[in-house]
Amino acid sequence: MTSVDKPTTEKPTPDQDARTDKAVTEAALFEAFGGVRGMVETVLPGLLFVTIYTINKDLRSSAIAAVAVSLVLVAVRLVRRDTVKHAFSGVFGVAFGVVFAMMTGNAKDFYLPGMLYTLGLALAYIVTAVAGVPLIGLILGPVFKENLSWRTRNPGRKKAYTKASWAWGLILLAKCAILFPLYWWADTTQLGWILVALKIPPFLLAVYLTWVFLAKAPPPIDVFAEMEAEEKAEKAEKARKAAAQGHPEA
Repeated sequence: MTSVDKPTTEKPTPDQDARTDKAVTEAALFEAFGGVRGMVETVLPGLLFVTIYTINKDLRSSAIAAVAVSLVLVAVRLVRRDTVKHAFSGVFGVAFGVVFAMMTGNAKDFYLPGMLYTLGLALAYIVTAVAGVPLIGLILGPVFKENLSWRTRNPGRKKAYTKASWAWGLILLAKCAILFPLYWWADTTQLGWILVALKIPPFLLAVYLTWVFLAKAPPPIDVFAEMEAEEKAEKAEKARKAAAQGHPEA
C-alpha cells in the first residue's frame, strides 16, 4: 500500500478547526436571516410601493401592488416547499402598512408600522443584552443546536451574543434616528426611497458584526448531540443490566 492509499488518520489542525467553525457560523447566519432571497423578499414590496406611488401618486394601486407581490413571494415558497417565515413576515408587514395607510388616507403611513417595529426591535436587543439574555442568542441558539446552553455553560458565546445584540440594537436605533425625522418633514416618495436604501446596508453590517463576534467565540455546545448520547448510554446500561440478570433477549 502506497502512502497515497493509506487512510488518513491525521487530526484537523487548529487552523482547520477555526476555518470550519467560521464556515458553520456563516452558514447558520445565512439560514437564520434568510440570505439573499430573504433580503429580496424584504425589499421588493416596499420598492414596488414607492415606485408606483412615485409614478401615479395613487395610494390604492400602490398598496395593491405591494400586497400582491408579497403574496406571490409566499406562493413561490409554498410551491417550492421552502421555509415561509421570511416571506410571511413580509406579508404581515405590508398588510399592516396598507391597512394603516388606508385608515389614515396618508400614503406615508404605509411605512409607519415597519418603522415602529424597527424601533421596538432595537429596544428589545438592547434591553435583553442589559438583562443578560441577549436576543440574538435566543434567535441563533436553536440554529446552532445549542439552545440556551450558552447562558450557563459557554460564557464566551454569551459574551459574543451580548456584543452582537448591542450591535443590532445600536444599528437599528441609528436607522430610526434617520427615518423618524424624515417621516415628519419629508414627502412620501422621499421617505420611501430613503427607507428602501436603508433596508439592506444596516442589516448587512449587523450580520457581519455578528459573524465577527461569533467567529472569535468558542464553538457551540451541541445539546441535541448530548441528549442523543445520553439516551444511547441509558439504553446500553439497561441492556447490560438485563443481560446480567439472565435476560439476554432484552
